[in-house]
Amino acid sequence: LRLKDLEVAELGDSDVHVKMLAAPINPADINMIQGTYAILSPLPAVGGNEGVGEVLEVGRRVAALKPGDWVIPAGAGLGTWRTRGVFPEETLLKVPSDIPVLCAATLSVNPCTAYRMLTDFETLAPGDSIIQNAANSGVGQAVIQIAKAFGLKTINVVRDRPDLPKLVERLMALGADHVVTEEMLRKPEMKDVFKSIPKPRLALNCVGGKSTTEMLRHLQPKGTLVTYGGMAKQPVMVPVSAFIFRDLRLRGFWMTQWRKEHAQDQESLASMMDALCQLIRRGQLTAPACTQVPLQDYKAALEASMKPFTSSKQILLL
Repeated sequence: LRLKDLEVAELGDSDVHVKMLAAPINPADINMIQGTYAILSPLPAVGGNEGVGEVLEVGRRVAALKPGDWVIPAGAGLGTWRTRGVFPEETLLKVPSDIPVLCAATLSVNPCTAYRMLTDFETLAPGDSIIQNAANSGVGQAVIQIAKAFGLKTINVVRDRPDLPKLVERLMALGADHVVTEEMLRKPEMKDVFKSIPKPRLALNCVGGKSTTEMLRHLQPKGTLVTYGGMAKQPVMVPVSAFIFRDLRLRGFWMTQWRKEHAQDQESLASMMDALCQLIRRGQLTAPACTQVPLQDYKAALEASMKPFTSSKQILLL
């Protein structure tokens, strides 16, 4: 990866010239650069799948956007780690400019993933509970806040670490009901958690390995485990009894796939974005903990994003 000066492409009739404002570094961005992600951009490519920019100029056939509008990528692979770019209109999505820039820059992946997983797999009602691992991740933080707004209880699993009390405090401030370590999942004390809240019907897995197997133990019969990441790089191991005697369901979720399947269903996309922006405006959904880094310091930002126990998302300021 290197920083390079390029000429901005000529503006076509259906194109939009965008000045990028901010773009995060997500695990999927790193995987794409490593060549291990499910979608890979033809090389040479610009990194970054997410971010927010301001429209500078539009082609004469562009009707839905005008200079001054804020836009985010409509799908993956746009290449957002740049100061400016010319993009086809259909690759961009207009977002309100009255929300904080960091919220807009981190809107299209993590909050959307959290929202879909909370609404698409189980019909949950206020008072119901969910359990999730990697609760300090960008998706995890969004899940806590959206669940709280929906009246749902959250049990949040994190890895033990030196600054654990600080992390617990931060997640509780976001609205977490319980924060437990992966080790505590296996202990009899977990019973105490379920004295005040029901056992979860939904488990969200971003880790794999033992963490997932332990979470499954606490799911209600006929509950659903949704896997959307595999940070431990270990398979999901499920006891046969979980299928036979408890009829648990195992599902997968990938936001990119959801967007592909709903490409013609603009109503679903618009209602989700509207719901998320309303939560942001009401202060019920904030950007994840962020470290803002100038683009020229991208190497330090990449290194920081790959360190273990990172709870702060690196955001490139463009």
